[in-house]
Amino acid sequence: MKELDVRPAVRADAGAMLDLLRSVSLEGDTLPFRDGVDGDFIDSQWLGATGCHLAYQNEVLLGMYRYGPNMPGRGAHIATATFIVAQGCRGRGLGRILVQHCLDRARASGFRAMQFNQVVATNLAALSLYRSMGFMKVGEIPEAFAHPRDGYVAAYVMYLDLCRPHHSRPNCGFGRVM
Repeated sequence: MKELDVRPAVRADAGAMLDLLRSVSLEGDTLPFRDGVDGDFIDSQWLGATGCHLAYQNEVLLGMYRYGPNMPGRGAHIATATFIVAQGCRGRGLGRILVQHCLDRARASGFRAMQFNQVVATNLAALSLYRSMGFMKVGEIPEAFAHPRDGYVAAYVMYLDLCRPHHSRPNCGFGRVM
């Protein structure tokens, strides 16, 4: 398998990013977006983030993430992030690669912790991944997400201290990560 290229996003990537974001948003079970996912959204929320990285293989966008401060001012030392993996790439370790890459970048940028504000309770793969990487559930928001099949479901707030030692995991079959 060709090497996985995880690299910073550039403006020329916006079309592929928008396609991936729209396809995952339409699935309706992990991201809150319904409308307004357009080029301006990519520019402001993704390309305008502190960090935005893409995972390409064979010139195909497989996944992406963005991170930045969870809050402004006195809360800016805690990061938050959003991860998107193309449907056909799930269950192969790409999410783990992206999360680890993000944590490394956030740590290097001086963030002291990572907080995910809305991990949907029915997103069992993400919950399992985050827990395996040391995240703790620190809160629950009842009926926070309008799931297309399950109705209103809870979402969790998850937290990881970036100042404690961490352990990297293998790249799970994607070849060498560049």
